[in-house]
Amino acid sequence: MPSRTQIEGLAKYPVARRFMAGFEGTTLSPAMRELLAQGLAGVVVYARNFTNIEGLARLNEEIRAAAKGPVLIGMDQEGGTRFSLPAPFTQWPSPAEFGAPGDANAVRDVAHAIGRELSAVGCNLNFAPMLDLHINESSPVTMVRSFGADPQLVGRMGAAFLEGLAETGVLGCAKHFPGHGDTYVDPHKNLPVFHGTAERLAEVELVPFAAAIAAGAATIMTAHILLPKIDAEYPASLSRTMLTNTLRERMNFQGLILADDLGMGAITKRYAPGEAAVATFAAGTDIAMICHAGTQIPLAFAAASRAVEDGNLKSEEWKVAGERINRVLAGISGPAKTSLDVVGCAEHQALSALLREKIARGN
Repeated sequence: MPSRTQIEGLAKYPVARRFMAGFEGTTLSPAMRELLAQGLAGVVVYARNFTNIEGLARLNEEIRAAAKGPVLIGMDQEGGTRFSLPAPFTQWPSPAEFGAPGDANAVRDVAHAIGRELSAVGCNLNFAPMLDLHINESSPVTMVRSFGADPQLVGRMGAAFLEGLAETGVLGCAKHFPGHGDTYVDPHKNLPVFHGTAERLAEVELVPFAAAIAAGAATIMTAHILLPKIDAEYPASLSRTMLTNTLRERMNFQGLILADDLGMGAITKRYAPGEAAVATFAAGTDIAMICHAGTQIPLAFAAASRAVEDGNLKSEEWKVAGERINRVLAGISGPAKTSLDVVGCAEHQALSALLREKIARGN
C-alpha cells in the first residue's frame, strides 16, 4: 500500500506534470485537452500543427486556455536546418554558417530575433541551441546544425544564443547532453554509441554545456546515446551516472532536464514506453518528452504512476522535480503583446541577408 508521502506527492505533483507531449493535427484533440487539464508540463508544437502563423497563434492560445495556468509551449527553431520553422518565419543561415566566424554578437542578434518571432506566436521555449560538436564529419546529427568542432567556440556561441533568447522572455534549451557529434547513427532511427572515456567527455563534449550552464540555461535536453566506458547499461537519457551524478552534481545544473523524445528509435527498439519513462525519471530527468500522440502516452503515465506508488521512484526526488518544474512555470510570462507582423519582418530579413553576405565574403 502506498505511503501518505507517495499519495501526497502524486496529488501535488501529478504524473502529467512530468511530461511534454506532441500531437497530430492543427487543433487540440479532446485527449490533449484532458492531459493539459491534468497538469501537463508542456506541449511540443511542430510545423505539422499549423498552416499559417495566425493559426499557430490561435493554437497556442488554445493550449494555454486548456492548461488553465502556465504551460511550456516548445518549438524547434535552430535556424537554417530541418529543425527550423518555414516562412513567413525569417529564414536564417544555419548554425554552422553563422557560428563559424565566431561572432558572438551576431549569434545573440539572431537568437534575439528568433525569440521575438516565437514570442509573438505564443511560444515560450525554443529547443535550441544545439551544442553537439561536429567532430565526426559523417555524423547525420550535427551536419549544418552544429556551431562547429571546437568546444570553446561552440560554448561561446551557445551562451550567446541563450542570452539572445532570454532577452525576449523565451527559454532556451541546450541540447543534446552530453553530445553525440562523434557518432555515426541518427537516434531517431537507432542508438548511437560514443566510445570515449569520462575524461575525454569532460575535456571536450561537456565544455559547451558547462558554458551554457554558466550562461543560465533554463533547460538542457538529453541525448539518446550509449557511453559504454561510462555507463554500459543505459543510454545517457536513462543513465543516473550521466544525469544525476554528472549533470546535476558535478556540473551543478539547477534547471530542468528534458529527456528527448522517448518515441525515437534509439529508445523504442530497446524499451517499452512505460519502462523508458520510469528509467528516465529514475536517472534524474524532470520532464520526459513524447512527441507523437498514440498509445505511448497513457502507457508511460500509468507506469510512472505505479512506480511512484510502489516506491520504485523515490517520493522525495519526485517532489523535488515537481517543485523545480513549478518554479520554471511560475516564471513564464504571458504571451507577448507583439504583433504577428514581427514574424519575418523587414528588420529580421535584413539581418539574415547581412549575415549571408558576410558568410559569402568569408568574414
